[in-house]
Amino acid sequence: MERDDRKQSGSSKGKPSGVKRYERPRGGQARAISDLMPEVGRTAFRRFGFVQSSVVTRWPEIVGARHARICSPESIRFPPGEKSDGILQLVVVPAHAPIIQHVIPEIVERVNRFFGYNAVAKVKIRQGEVKAPAASKPQAAPPSLKPVPLELGESLRDIGDPELRAVLESLARSMSAKNNQDEQ
Repeated sequence: MERDDRKQSGSSKGKPSGVKRYERPRGGQARAISDLMPEVGRTAFRRFGFVQSSVVTRWPEIVGARHARICSPESIRFPPGEKSDGILQLVVVPAHAPIIQHVIPEIVERVNRFFGYNAVAKVKIRQGEVKAPAASKPQAAPPSLKPVPLELGESLRDIGDPELRAVLESLARSMSAKNNQDEQ
């Protein structure tokens, strides 16, 4: 014989009407996709042998733009349980493999300097196609090449010390450049 608890307590769930049912949190605030991407990328990079994904993303900074055009890192394999003395696997454009072979000690030094410890002990080369690094956006001209605003130029001519005048002109240029950017 079954009892109908709903009729006795007056609640649709069989609980007293004053107690609120527990609901688990749904994950908090919404997050931007850009916040989630490093986590997704980190997982993919670890799967393919990269403990630190910034080695791939900052490869042109580590080895230089010249070498980054002809070689790229594929993976870093460490001995079991270790995070040092690893083997860096490079993909190299076939015609440039002998050149890269000669600069391997320099590449090892730069990668280890990037990590801050002896992360890489050996380098293996695999010949293949290398995707060229993304072109960096052109940098703005240094402030010294931009004209001094006319309203500031007259007041700076009266300064006798050339070094002080150059510093003040540079400051005026950077201030006017900042004002121009704010207006746009």
